Amino acid sequence: VQLVESGGGLVEPGGLLRLTCTLSGSGVTFTDYDMSWYRQSQQKDRELVAKITRYGGTKKDGDLVKGRFIISSESARRTMSLRMDMPQSEDTAVYYCYARRVNPSYSTDEDWGQGTQVTVSS
Repeated sequence: VQLVESGGGLVEPGGLLRLTCTLSGSGVTFTDYDMSWYRQSQQKDRELVAKITRYGGTKKDGDLVKGRFIISSESARRTMSLRMDMPQSEDTAVYYCYARRVNPSYSTDEDWGQGTQVTVSS
């Protein structure tokens, strides 16, 4: 499985940014995966931003992003997105795409993208 993030860059505080993660791989079924966005800044360890399950359920973690970021997925395009509304300087970080699949044997397959830098600054 390959995960490629795009859409990062410089955004002003209060602006709008949209990140996208594209999943690819031979014989891979997008809807087998729970997918998440994590982020890591210089000041913090890697932390969960938002998660969307294979069934479409979503979860957001962190009071900092609550109500401001929206996670979604589009199985036909094999993409997951993070809409970042009203970003703040504290949201500056490298954002990572993460995919996890639970196999019939209950073993798990996990993959990470290479990350995309988001910088919130005026």
